[in-house]
This record gives sequence, C-alpha cells and structure tokens, in this order.
Amino acid sequence: MQNFAGRVAVITGAGSGMGAAMARRFARSGMKIVVSDIDAAAAEATRAGLCEAGHTAIAVRTDVAIPAEVEALAEAAYQQFGAVHLLCNNAGVVPSGRQRTIWEYPLEDWEWSLGVNLMGVVHGIRSFVPRMLAQGDEGHVVTTASVAGLVGSSGSVPYGLAKQGAIRATEALYAALQERGARIGVTLLCPGLVNTGIYRSERNRPTDLRPAAGTAEETPELQAIADHLYGNAISPDEVAEMVHRAVLDNQFYLLTTDKFDAPIRERTEAILARRNPSFPSLVELSKSDLRNGRSLS
Repeated sequence: MQNFAGRVAVITGAGSGMGAAMARRFARSGMKIVVSDIDAAAAEATRAGLCEAGHTAIAVRTDVAIPAEVEALAEAAYQQFGAVHLLCNNAGVVPSGRQRTIWEYPLEDWEWSLGVNLMGVVHGIRSFVPRMLAQGDEGHVVTTASVAGLVGSSGSVPYGLAKQGAIRATEALYAALQERGARIGVTLLCPGLVNTGIYRSERNRPTDLRPAAGTAEETPELQAIADHLYGNAISPDEVAEMVHRAVLDNQFYLLTTDKFDAPIRERTEAILARRNPSFPSLVELSKSDLRNGRSLS
C-alpha cells in the first residue's frame, strides 16, 4: 500500500500496547480506524483519543477467539466505512504464572493461547480477506507473531506454539495471494520484547478458561525479571513506526531486533543438517541484550 489517506484500517488488540500505537500511527497517515479489543473500555479509550486528535475512528468490542465476533467486527467495519484496506491481526495473550514444562500447563492455558494467538489470526483472515479481495483495491494484512515462534525453547510453550502456527498461517496467506496476483500485501511482524502489558493478560482471560486450580502466581524472581525486561524494552510506538514502513515497502518478514538471529540460524541449520538442536534460554538472552545496553523489541 502506498496510499493511506481516506483508507480504512481494522486493528485488533488496539485497546493498548502495540495495537493502540498502530492505530495512532496509521491515523496520522490519514486512515480511518476501527479499534477492536476484548476490553470494551480500553477500545473506547483508544477511539476517544484518536477522535480528540482529529481522526475518524469507531470502537468494536471483539473476542478474536470467537469466529462469530470477528465476523461481526468485519460487518461493523464495512457497514460504517464501506471498505477495509488494512487488517492488523494484532491481539495476543500470554498465560501468566510460573514457568512450566510442556506437560504441566493446564488445558485452559492451551485453549486460551491457541484461541487468541492462532485462531484469532485465522478468523481475521477468513472474515476479512475475501471481502478485501472483492473490493479489488490495494490492501495489506499484518500479523503480529513473535520471535518466540521462530526459535525453540522449553518455556512459554502455549504462547510460542500458537505464534509458530500464526507464522505458518501468514506464510500461507502470502503465498496464496501471490499465486493469484492479488493487490494485497502481507507483513509478518515478529517482535522480541516490547514495553506493553501483554504479561498482564490475565485481566482479560474469559472465566470459562480459568484453570480450576487457579492461575499459578509468578515467583518474585520471575516478576522482577519480567518487570526489568519489559520496562527496558523498546516502545510500542517504535514498533508501530516499523510496521508503517513495512506496509509502505511491502515487506513480509519484520523482526524488530537482530538479537535472536543466532538462535534462529542455529535452529534452521540443525534442521538442514539433521542434527540434534541446542536451544538457548530466551530469558538469559534477553537479559544479556539489555546488559549490553541494546534495546530489545
């Protein structure tokens, strides 16, 4: 996409963090914004801020894990504005609590993470892309995945697995659009650490997906690490600027830091060499990066 003025953007998870920053950035480019979030009050706050700044925006409360709600989001966007040119499948959650091994996570963590982080992307593609194709206009789809989907480790498995699935889905979307010569670009955003509230996702966990035994509390050590890492990470506005440029440049792979290049390369080379992998600690890698005075995304 080269022309943003007067066009329409739908952004999920736009009540805070990167979604809200994307909404502000694309609004400044002249786009009309559909703010979507599971937290209706947060979505409304983003919308109000945009309108106070002189932009055009509406807010639609949406749980992206529920296909009917994503379809309703599409219907609301088209009813209000008649078209959608940019879709940012950005909503994401991280189940909190202490780090577990893969066999220790409760089923509710898997269902919640896969529902939002993976199926939210799938539902967005299914509801919006056919409509965008029918328009015949240029357009773009952005998926917010994560470097956690590009590297291997023993931690945050429900999150990393869902993001890896979102990466595969987005690559399939790009390939399909290329095969038919569509005028719709695709960007796969894989951030590292960003100073957002994603590690406070539990506030928005549906009641029926809360573990029967309750959510495990993070240890003080883990909480301190998280507070330090995320407090010193790059800002959502910096990421939004990268996304804006990627859409202009029709860039597919967008990684916001090069710090994870080595483990990504190691994993790929191990696959090609058919050798057993070696997985680093992503927490230690992130801590080292900050100690070296470099900003992680």
